[in-house]
Amino acid sequence: MLDFLDRYFRIRQLGSNFRTEVVAGTTTFLAMSYIIAVNPAILADAGIAPAAAAFATCIVSGLATIAMGFLARLPLAVAPGMGLNAFFAYTVVQGHGLTWQQALGVVFVAGVAFLLLSLAGVRHAILRTMPSELLPAIGSGIGMFLVMVGLKNAGLIQAHDATLVTRGELSAPGSLLAIGTLLFTATLLSRGVRAGIVIGVVGAALLGTPLGLAGVASDLDGGAFDAIFRLDIGAALSVDLLGIVFAMLFVDMFDSLGTVIGVVKKARLEDSDGQVPGLGRVMGTDAAATIVGALAGTSTLTTYIESAAGIQAGGRTGLTSVITGALFLLAIPVVPFVGLIPAEAAAAPLIIIGAMTVGLAREVDWDDIETAVPALFVMAGMPLTFSIADGLAMGVVAYSALKILRGRAGKVAWMVHALAALFVARFALLG
Repeated sequence: MLDFLDRYFRIRQLGSNFRTEVVAGTTTFLAMSYIIAVNPAILADAGIAPAAAAFATCIVSGLATIAMGFLARLPLAVAPGMGLNAFFAYTVVQGHGLTWQQALGVVFVAGVAFLLLSLAGVRHAILRTMPSELLPAIGSGIGMFLVMVGLKNAGLIQAHDATLVTRGELSAPGSLLAIGTLLFTATLLSRGVRAGIVIGVVGAALLGTPLGLAGVASDLDGGAFDAIFRLDIGAALSVDLLGIVFAMLFVDMFDSLGTVIGVVKKARLEDSDGQVPGLGRVMGTDAAATIVGALAGTSTLTTYIESAAGIQAGGRTGLTSVITGALFLLAIPVVPFVGLIPAEAAAAPLIIIGAMTVGLAREVDWDDIETAVPALFVMAGMPLTFSIADGLAMGVVAYSALKILRGRAGKVAWMVHALAALFVARFALLG
């Protein structure tokens, strides 16, 4: 069995081993396990019972991530996307007045469109024509996004009306726990302890629980199956909702593309052409996961940036994803305990991973203004708009505009200009 896994995932060929892959898969799970508690809390505002949302989160994340491991053979994890679940609850349901059943229908239709675009190779073509000059900026921008998320979750920064963002309450118990975890984890990693992130998160959870810093536990006392097959597909096909379907499809597509590019770039797993290997399988699995998620009762699934945590721990193959997915399935009966992990415990690894990923910016040609300006839009846009998709869109629009204004439009693939036009239309029409 071990020989088969070694050959199938090319574990030794890629310079890894079974122990490292297990540690990496566990690290990714711990870094993103907050979704088990946070997703039900958000979807509850849409009317979905927390128990049902928690069950759907675990079962679909587990199966989708395992499928990603076996089909794409990359260390990428899949789960309900943060931001996408907020869009589901607060824009689609509360803002447009849909029921959660109708909103799940929207997710299903967007997922089917997503899958068809993947099978037709449209998503692959988009990535193939993405300006290579912007690829390092995408990875670096995601790193900056991670740092901002980590600092916010740690309580080290907070919103401010005048300055947009300002220093948080550094003397708060949660902030002190995050700072201590950050220093402890960074020390372990600097000493070559690959499981440093796991040790840091678990240590922070053990210390934070008696201090009253535990996260929100999910309630699985009945009702776990209440949202399965409750979606309303017919309503989602109405003309009035096509704009919402397009918005959800758009955000999911480019969030996934941006995340996959950044994570694979960070792991140095590109093929000889500098592209993501097996991208069609990655995107197809991502899309299929969204369809299954809608059937199970949760919002859009996407490839997770926290996959970078497992890569930082040494994960190189799809076996990392298989381990992560298995842990999601094993978490079903112990969801309340997993949800007790303090938010501050996961904040420190995000800051560390982000700091390491930001280093990709060194590969940007900052002396070329036609590259520097779009790259800066990407890198600054992702954290400041709190959206990977919006930051990517800003960079592509700037890149296309500069090429046209410089009379070099023909030196860029037509699809880049088409994408830029689509992004502008999206910003103008959908907000």
